[in-house]
Amino acid sequence: MGRRKGKRSEDGQYVNVPYAMIKSEAWRSLSGTAMRLWFELHCRYNGGNNGRLTLSYAEAADLLGIGKASAQRAYQELVEKGFLAMEQEGNWYHRRAHQWRLTTKPMQRAKGRETPTQDWRSWRAEKTKRGSEMEPSGSSVVPFENPKPAHGSISEPVRAKSRRSFGSETEH
Repeated sequence: MGRRKGKRSEDGQYVNVPYAMIKSEAWRSLSGTAMRLWFELHCRYNGGNNGRLTLSYAEAADLLGIGKASAQRAYQELVEKGFLAMEQEGNWYHRRAHQWRLTTKPMQRAKGRETPTQDWRSWRAEKTKRGSEMEPSGSSVVPFENPKPAHGSISEPVRAKSRRSFGSETEH
């Protein structure tokens, strides 16, 4: 009995994550919660519904075992870093969740299939100031060097009092 080529039916769908994305600055900067949300949104993608993916903050919080505020921050992080885009804003009063587009997947439009935007490729982290750049201007701090006494002052070694006089105000 020969084995059939291609996907086995019991394997189901899968998420292809290219090495270029995994090694990108944007992906490596994602929080674990944002990564888990990204995978959850991919589970809702069926090949033709990109731009109409829905997953409310409350449902995402339930599925991921986090609070609604954490879910909202994860969505915000995915949008800021270019992995997700909001296509249509939801309406709380009409019980309609936002509709999302995965930037890693193509869109189906009336005029045909559009290629993925891959917005994550252009995301860059903000550079942070480090070390001496953060010192106030004019100060001269030299690391790993003991301060020198001021000019004209005499530095004397500190001497411990004898045990007998320790704690008493009068010397014996």
